[in-house]
Amino acid sequence: MSESEEESSSGADWPVNEEWLLAVLKEHHNELPRPSSITIVNFTVRPGCDAGESVLSDILAVSVKYRLMEDVNAETFSLSFIVKLLPQDPFSRFFVTEAQFDLREIKFYTQIVPDLEKFQSEHIQGAPIALPIPKCYFAHYTAGVADPEPIPPESVLVLENIKPRNFSGAEFSRGLTLQQTTAAMKAIAQIHALSLALKVKEAKSLSERYPFLFQTSKATDSYQQLVERGLPQLAQFLERRPGLEPVLERLNAIRPNTKEVIESLLLPEEPMSLITHTDFWCNNLMFKEEEGICECIILDWQMVTFSRPTNDLALLLISSVSAELRRIHTESLLDGYWEALKSTCRQLKLDIEGELDYDRNKLGLDYKRSQLLALLLCIGSIDVALGDPLTEDRLIELLRDLYADGILSQDVINN
Repeated sequence: MSESEEESSSGADWPVNEEWLLAVLKEHHNELPRPSSITIVNFTVRPGCDAGESVLSDILAVSVKYRLMEDVNAETFSLSFIVKLLPQDPFSRFFVTEAQFDLREIKFYTQIVPDLEKFQSEHIQGAPIALPIPKCYFAHYTAGVADPEPIPPESVLVLENIKPRNFSGAEFSRGLTLQQTTAAMKAIAQIHALSLALKVKEAKSLSERYPFLFQTSKATDSYQQLVERGLPQLAQFLERRPGLEPVLERLNAIRPNTKEVIESLLLPEEPMSLITHTDFWCNNLMFKEEEGICECIILDWQMVTFSRPTNDLALLLISSVSAELRRIHTESLLDGYWEALKSTCRQLKLDIEGELDYDRNKLGLDYKRSQLLALLLCIGSIDVALGDPLTEDRLIELLRDLYADGILSQDVINN
């Protein structure tokens, strides 16, 4: 019999117990001749994030010590992981299951990731690419059923807790450093390159291969609702800031057509349509900086979709870096991303420029268009920025720059 410690809060109905942990560990160690011999020594359970920090999941942090055999003198192993569950709040649970955010992330780890790993093992030239994501230890999904008897949906995703590996999050109000931004763009370039090469080499549409991806029409409706909620808040904020009247006028001119703008910019555009994160900002990233080297891990793939790569890049640079960094380093950051994308594709025997007729200049043009989509997505979550002097100043500088660059216009889509 194991000793356990469960730290509870708010009366949450946590499913983590010894039987549940054994199921996870047996899946993790399925190569063992006798997985049933696993013995749990002890475990702890605690909240994995602050209250209200995550809307799409209830998150638990679990640490477990166990042996791979029943002998009490056998070696003890430790494992730390994050458990992502459906929200307890009924409204949030309905929102998540209706949009299939939980299913999408589970299938990212159980279908897309294994496909990318298998593909690179067959095509890679040189060292294998370590995907910049947490390991997945266990996943379970059951859709809800209404008839003949109501059965609620279930979803559980168990991922590696990377904090014990000295990874930590960034502070949104201050924004990412140049080193962190560079690492993030290199990390997403690896996912982009792998999915692009998979599509090209196997000559199969990713949207057909992965029908669970966030479809353009559904994503457009979701984002449009958020924008309609956020625009009035932004307008009230700008009305109190002298000199920003032209910016507000331009935003009001776009407002009647935001749905069409969002849909147009989310639509995948060949030849560079590929797997995108689509929620690629600093709060979904963790970093480890050691000996002058910065490593990035990408979290929260609930909105994974089939789109153009610059949508991820623009959202990161518009939402998560200081105005000074964005102004000075955007072009060099795009250069770095482009080189990482090209070199990774080259490892996978794909020449983007030669085979797809796509170059750095075209990337820059796509990035210009993607900035408008990124701004609209940020407006949909405007409450994240308002109320903090640092992020409010960053928002004002961003709007001024986009206005000066001619981005705040529907015409940018066709340029």
